[in-house]
Amino acid sequence: IPCEWVIAPDADPDIRLLYLHGGGYVSGSGGNYLPFAAEISTAAKCAVLLPDYRLAPEHPFPAGLDDCISAFVWMLFNGPGSASRANATFIAGDSAGGGLTMATLLALKERKKPLPNAAIPMSAFTDLTLASQSIKTKADKELFMHPSCLPKFVDLYAGKKDLRNPLASPVFGDYRGIPPLLIQVGEYEVILDDSIRVAEKAKADGVDVTLEVWPGQVHVFQIRGLPESREAIQHMAEFIRSHIASH
Repeated sequence: IPCEWVIAPDADPDIRLLYLHGGGYVSGSGGNYLPFAAEISTAAKCAVLLPDYRLAPEHPFPAGLDDCISAFVWMLFNGPGSASRANATFIAGDSAGGGLTMATLLALKERKKPLPNAAIPMSAFTDLTLASQSIKTKADKELFMHPSCLPKFVDLYAGKKDLRNPLASPVFGDYRGIPPLLIQVGEYEVILDDSIRVAEKAKADGVDVTLEVWPGQVHVFQIRGLPESREAIQHMAEFIRSHIASH
């Protein structure tokens, strides 16, 4: 799996974050996120690993998810400079990468692999059945993702597979035993309810969940260089720092 490390000069290489990029499961790359990863690394003083997981339609579900699991397990024992075990690990991602963040947690638990200290799904796409009401109610507010693209993403990624499989649609997952979550989403997102519903499900399963719905914000506002973007990154950094010793 092609991967790239980003680490700020004063960051701890043994505190590691796996960052899963967005792109509807069909586009994007870790390279697009180098500036954002640098901001996270600087704020949280951690090393950030950007994997290029396989994309649909050439590699449909669960190929990309399998790559994310492999990248996380590899990151446990390999840092930016050498082979060494991490002192703390985290997973974060946006949009499709937010869905993959949740799916990776569920798969790691299912396969009895080590889990990260905590995770940060942002603007997460968690329900491929497209049942969230916000897809209809927020369509005139969202600037960056029109609801008409969602069925195409689903078809290319999951095709005829069971869309209620929690590894495809994490909103249907069993979160008992999953580490703490910081979930960030913008108020105007067409998939706002994907974040709200997965937060409610995880909370009901006993997970320590912090849900932040950012007023007036759009899809993956964290990457857009706004004052709110910088504030959200600080929230992420504080969350990461507060969970370094949680294992």
